[in-house]
Amino acid sequence: MKKVLIVEDDPNISQLIQIHLKDLDYEIKVRNNGREGFEEANTNAYDLIILDIMLPEMDGIAICQRLRALDNFTPILMITAKSEEIDKVIGLESGADDYITKPFKIREFIARVKAIMRRQDQFAMLAANDVKLIKFESLEIDEKKRKVILQQKRVDLTPKEFDLLVLMAKSPGRSYSRSELLELIWGYDFSGYEHTVNAHINRLRAKIEADPNNPIYILTTWGVGYRFNDEF
Repeated sequence: MKKVLIVEDDPNISQLIQIHLKDLDYEIKVRNNGREGFEEANTNAYDLIILDIMLPEMDGIAICQRLRALDNFTPILMITAKSEEIDKVIGLESGADDYITKPFKIREFIARVKAIMRRQDQFAMLAANDVKLIKFESLEIDEKKRKVILQQKRVDLTPKEFDLLVLMAKSPGRSYSRSELLELIWGYDFSGYEHTVNAHINRLRAKIEADPNNPIYILTTWGVGYRFNDEF
């Protein structure tokens, strides 16, 4: 049974989420303030954390950052009433796997939850039977530890940035369209969300490329999407 932690201080929203997730046969636990939510997430194992940004005692951004700093890579779906793009970027940069804004349609919310669960199952299956260490010149990717080393220094990537890098690095030369990457990494296909892929690719390049405007690892396939360089 999948285990989900909900950290949300609005009882109406947390109750609504509980009702629909229990219909999926998930085991649910709820915490309604940030400090308790962080302690619960850091103490017990969960398959998914649903995390509000605006929380008493500790906000969702701080919770996410602290969990990732402790190498806790439990998937996080962040929920907030804020709709500004900068808030979304901050949430994703702090290590969240996905982001949805209140008020949200419950069908879209459930679709995102299912996508995260499905993607985690797929990555777990691949990780159990695949190479754990990938090397390209001075770039080293440790899939098991979810660690990236560039020129002997660790590079801090968000979960989605890491998943994008691993997916493409495992198939050098293969071109992925934006819609393919959206489906494979985010697990859903909502038209209009392709800009999410572009934004993550740009941030990934900024972290691993010496010159993001002239990348050597993550290349653009014009008219298609992106690919990992296969000429090393």
